Amino acid sequence: MTPQSSAPAPTAGMPPAVAPTPFVDPEASFFSREEFDLRVERVREGMQRRGLEALLLVSPENLYYLTGLNHQGYFAFTLLVLPLEGEPLVVARAMEGATISAQIPQCRHIAFADYEDPAEVAANAVASAVRQGAKVGVEESSMCFPLNVWEPLRGRLEGLELVDGSGIVEAFRQVKSPAEIEHVRRSARASSLAIEAGLGTVAAGVSEREVAAAVYREMMLAGSEYPGFAPLIRSRDLLLQEHVTWRPRVIQPQDAVFMELSASVARYHAPLTRMAYVGEAPRGTERAADIASAGLEAVREALRPGNVNGEVYAAWQRVIDSGLGHSNYRRHHCGYAIGIGFPPSWVGGASVAGLRAGGTTEIREGMVFHVLSWILDQEPADYVISDTMLVTANGGEILTTTRRDPIVVPS
Repeated sequence: MTPQSSAPAPTAGMPPAVAPTPFVDPEASFFSREEFDLRVERVREGMQRRGLEALLLVSPENLYYLTGLNHQGYFAFTLLVLPLEGEPLVVARAMEGATISAQIPQCRHIAFADYEDPAEVAANAVASAVRQGAKVGVEESSMCFPLNVWEPLRGRLEGLELVDGSGIVEAFRQVKSPAEIEHVRRSARASSLAIEAGLGTVAAGVSEREVAAAVYREMMLAGSEYPGFAPLIRSRDLLLQEHVTWRPRVIQPQDAVFMELSASVARYHAPLTRMAYVGEAPRGTERAADIASAGLEAVREALRPGNVNGEVYAAWQRVIDSGLGHSNYRRHHCGYAIGIGFPPSWVGGASVAGLRAGGTTEIREGMVFHVLSWILDQEPADYVISDTMLVTANGGEILTTTRRDPIVVPS
């Protein structure tokens, strides 16, 4: 970590660091057709190992991963019927026909009008894709299977053996391809630029809303689309309310402003967290920053292929315990897997694949994590840093670039 005495002093109205602006060719496709075909082939191999003749998927992240369907229409019921052989079927509103035919011509659109029962249309689509008595996996863990569709759909599919197929696609999504990693890198650069714009806007007399506006402007100009989760921007009085964001509140002298955000490039996210102190940082902040930064470095070192996520968390916890001088501080995780994200989250679905105590998930090269080294409500002071890390053969590579020492802005 760079000591505060040698860190570059922030300039009023300017970000404390500068990340390179990413170049995204607007004419280039996010992924080749060959990559999508390979993803489908691998998932079908996973289905076959479980004896499944079809897989019913509803989460936007899984549909996007397998087909490339990228729009905001996922608020309405959308179902991918993936049989072991033959063309995939997408059950979706009729009004999405133009989008589906343009983006995913390899899929057949089974449309339902707004006055029709989507469960009935979905049941007919599934029945057309598999034989009676077939074993069919269902993505039961998703937030996107409403009961008023699932219950009647299940009733209409009594002739099939329905089993939980959650996690099949996610297992393949964990390890990113070279093309996916490039999108994460672009997202990390845009995230860094966005948070630096926010940090450079913080000052006494400026509202949290103005900071958010600066973040969004830079994020979009840096190549981001709409993120899966709104930037979290809040002053110190709401620091512990982890999913609360900006208000009209005006920042005061001696205040502090927390920021956690991620850009999204090709729907791939790269979050980071920083905090700006107005005028001066509280006593003990430099020591807390040293501990948090050492914890981040311990995770970076432990993120090696062959380790398990519980070992990574333990490496972080040992550093924090040593730095704080006690073992009473615990967090639910010190990071989690990231990648594709659609609203309302950037974690890629309904569950959080965390770096948590006792975890047994193997770390593999090509995984990407949002690593959090936060010290909250502890002595010597609160301190938060987080970054996006890519797992390489030699440990974690930090992709987000914003400085990690205490950031003090003029009052």
